Amino acid sequence: MKARYIIIAIAAMLLASNALAQESGIEWQDLSKSQQQVLNQFADNWSQLPAERQARLARGADRWANMTPDQRVNAQQRFKKWRELSNERRDLIRKRYETYRQMSPEDQRRVRDNFRRYQQLNSDRRQALRDRYRNMTPDQRRQLRDRIKKTPRTRPSKRD
Repeated sequence: MKARYIIIAIAAMLLASNALAQESGIEWQDLSKSQQQVLNQFADNWSQLPAERQARLARGADRWANMTPDQRVNAQQRFKKWRELSNERRDLIRKRYETYRQMSPEDQRRVRDNFRRYQQLNSDRRQALRDRYRNMTPDQRRQLRDRIKKTPRTRPSKRD
């Protein structure tokens, strides 16, 4: 029984220290050597960065270190495209991503499945769907979203 309390106490201390680290940020010297190499451009002003950004950058450096060369090239290309977007477009994408994150796991799965099906369509069919959606009134769009949300799809239809 005493061991159980000790384990609970240790877990609580770890959680508290993790929360405190998130609040106060990460010291540069606490980063691994590989993280420091990836984040070298931030070294001089690391302590001025918000704790949340430090944590995001540290996680990103970890992901980068574990990528294959092909994955790194792909990530660089995606980041280049991201930088080329207008601020308005990036804000819209961030807003939509936050909306997605707040969805239930079931709704997230449904969105991913729908997107995969859409990506598998030929370019003419995708363009026709985009045009059709753009020509809808806001009320028609809402009705379509409501209908899609209520209709479970277990397999692609012949129209896809």
